[in-house]
Order: sequence, then C-alpha cells, then structure tokens
Amino acid sequence: MDKMQDRVIRFVVENSKVSEKQFRELMFRTGELARDIGTVVVGKDAVKHGLIDEVGGLSAAVSKLNRLVMDRKGAGSQVVQ
Repeated sequence: MDKMQDRVIRFVVENSKVSEKQFRELMFRTGELARDIGTVVVGKDAVKHGLIDEVGGLSAAVSKLNRLVMDRKGAGSQVVQ
C-alpha cells in the first residue's frame, strides 16, 4: 500500500505545481476525508493548491488545447473540434 501511495504522490507532484509536502498534508486532512480513501479538493481550491491550472468545462478545455497546439506548432496547425 505504501509503494502504491508513493507512486501516486510522485505522479501528482511531477505533473502539477503542488509540492510533495503540501500534497501529503492535503491527503491526510482527516476532517476532509471522503470515505476514508482520501481528501477531496475541487474547483478553486484545487487551483489554489496547484493541483490544476484552472477551472472550466469541456469547451474551455478544447479551447485551451487549441491554443496550446497553435502555440507549439504555429498558426498552420490542425485544430481540435
């Protein structure tokens, strides 16, 4: 169980802006545990802690993806619809 938990922690820390210390603190906030399986952090709180970059729906996600593609490959890139 500890090895699996360490893998999850390492993945989240490497793919977000949250520090390992802060993430571990979030994981073990006993007053906010959901069914004893972990802490639920959503929306603006997830942005505040660096777990995600921003909040939005599918349309915002597709728009962001298109901007990233255009930035990376130039204005002639194929756009996702």
